[in-house]
Amino acid sequence: MNIAIIGLGVIGGSFAMGLQAAGYKNVFGVDINLETIELAEKEGFIRKGVVDAKDILSDMDVILLSLYPSQIAPFVNQHKALFKTGVVLTDVTGVKTEIIKQVTTVLPETADFIFAHPMRGSEKKGIIGADHTRFVGANALITPVPINKEENLQLIEQLYKEIGFEQVTRVSPELHDEQIAYVSQLMHALSVGVVNSSQASDETLTFAGNSFQELTRIADINGELWSELFLNNRAALLNSIELFEVELDALKKSLIENDENTLKKIFSKATTQRKHWY
Repeated sequence: MNIAIIGLGVIGGSFAMGLQAAGYKNVFGVDINLETIELAEKEGFIRKGVVDAKDILSDMDVILLSLYPSQIAPFVNQHKALFKTGVVLTDVTGVKTEIIKQVTTVLPETADFIFAHPMRGSEKKGIIGADHTRFVGANALITPVPINKEENLQLIEQLYKEIGFEQVTRVSPELHDEQIAYVSQLMHALSVGVVNSSQASDETLTFAGNSFQELTRIADINGELWSELFLNNRAALLNSIELFEVELDALKKSLIENDENTLKKIFSKATTQRKHWY
């Protein structure tokens, strides 16, 4: 099976490493950066790399698009004439409903696109941050659409499990976007807000402990990518922000009113929920 990875950044590079480690020898890479391709070939992440996808696409059985959300549908539209009949495409994008809408309007009938999301990203950029061990024990999500063939869904699920993912779950695109707004995008919004606070100063780290470091880690963010993710999931993220504001206002109100009982109840509720999750 010939597998092409389009975009050898931190996620695409990690997939290339993982597939090679799992025994897939015909893994090919496409990237606009020649140095990235040379490094991937030298380290054995890929069998061969090219700058122009047109050089290899016609021979590919699986095409994994590790691209920004705005690049996915245009890539499919630009290269669809080269796709082998029966080719399976997949993505790693953190938003689904809008991307599915865009892709399905340009996808040829001879191809199948399995929309997927590995739940193990990174604040790093570039192939130098690639590490397939980040996938070991992680979760992944598949968002089936009516045109998908069952055997192709199972193929992508198999690839995920073979490179280390422990659980691969099928969910609707709508549920995916709703929940990702809460568990991922809201967390990044909070982290950015804390770091950008007017309270930040040169003395901040003198007073900061592990909790500050852990909360602010994901504020070291790829602004171009995350701007696209936020805007492509705008409605769901706004809803998550508004629901968070309700909880923050309740906590704020208990402080204004010097209401110790309510404050304790808020903390107790959070403690119980956290223990239920973990």
